[in-house]
Amino acid sequence: MEMEIVPDYWVKDISLEADGRKLLEWAELSMPVVMKIRKRFEEEKPLKGYTLVGCLHITKETGVLARTLKAGGAKVVLTASNPLSTTDEVAAALAVEGINVYAIKGESNEDYYRCIGYALSHEADITIDDGADLVSTLHKMARGEKGGEMDIVESVLGERPDLIEKVIGGSEETTTGVIRLRAMARDGALKYPLVAVNDAKSKNLFDNPVGTGQSALDGVIRATDVLIAGKNFVVVGYGHVGSGIAERARGLGALVIVVDVKPHNALKAAMYGFRVATMREAAEYGDIFITATGNINVIRKEHFELMKNEAILANAGHFDVEISKPDLEELSENIREIRPLVTEYKLKNGKRLFLLGEGRLVNLACAKGHPSEVMDMSFALQALCAEYMVKNADKLPVTVIDVPQDIDEKVARLKLETMDLKTEKLTEQQEEYLKSWKIGT
Repeated sequence: MEMEIVPDYWVKDISLEADGRKLLEWAELSMPVVMKIRKRFEEEKPLKGYTLVGCLHITKETGVLARTLKAGGAKVVLTASNPLSTTDEVAAALAVEGINVYAIKGESNEDYYRCIGYALSHEADITIDDGADLVSTLHKMARGEKGGEMDIVESVLGERPDLIEKVIGGSEETTTGVIRLRAMARDGALKYPLVAVNDAKSKNLFDNPVGTGQSALDGVIRATDVLIAGKNFVVVGYGHVGSGIAERARGLGALVIVVDVKPHNALKAAMYGFRVATMREAAEYGDIFITATGNINVIRKEHFELMKNEAILANAGHFDVEISKPDLEELSENIREIRPLVTEYKLKNGKRLFLLGEGRLVNLACAKGHPSEVMDMSFALQALCAEYMVKNADKLPVTVIDVPQDIDEKVARLKLETMDLKTEKLTEQQEEYLKSWKIGT
């Protein structure tokens, strides 16, 4: 098979770079923790000689991370982790700065995997993933898997089962990705250490509920111009992400209904004042639905058939599988794009349902993703974990590992400093009291 020639970059329009630089400058103003890390990286060059390949949403915030890793001495390569999440101006700006970027907003599924092939051709030492597509592709190559997306990747790389041998470690940004990686570890399939950045407190206490809570609602509003107040707003999944969406929807005046399979999640939602229902019950009276489960087909045929006319459907989970598009297509007599990123499905029963952003991440497909202030912590963790993996390359177990506590706490402390906030300090007496078991009532 004749291999493709891998370009230095593949972006929509390199002339967009000036606008991209402005977006990056704006994001840097709101990401002081990453900028502090960059300053040290510029002096110490802890990543010199290493190639970092990231499969991430190519946003202005990701661009700030990429610039920081490059300042640390790394060769940085980026490909999109979602066909609709790239900011083309940012991609162009990074390409001009010497970062190998392979991403265009709206790229086809075939081009999505071609770009992963382009990125992997640079032979990663460290992978940075958002959804684990990069890790999964590397492992499939190592096993010699064929067919589907692997044929596309192989058209770029050829048969390269050896690429995984160079990787010393990786990190994963999302709940969905960590679930995939833990499944690989349980099956004994994982071939190199992966740090679960998603599970760090500085990430999942803020990025997931606060960031997604705001950006998901932003995506719904931008796409539809709908009034949230007074609507029956169904949140499917009440984990870190779903709980944040529910709180923000309530704050905008919605009547929020929560659907979850886990008893503790459902009980927590009830105790926080939300109505709890089954998906079948919620389907009958919901006006707006957002999924946030990381699972497949949580809204499907039997639910669509019960929905109100003109119900709005959106997804905040990583992959576009939570709302069953095949079922929607089967039930429909006509499908059209009624406005940008809003697909109207006219059902055979006469009702119309509206799907936002092709069922992909609504906060990135229909809006601009999380606010920079929140991503400041998440990407600070990514930068410091890359340094940690380089320093501990020979010591890390081949499994999914937690972010070291000192790194997690360091990011939180730095964020407080940049916000001009201070924590209380324990007195010597208090420290001694906490160590003792002898003092009682």
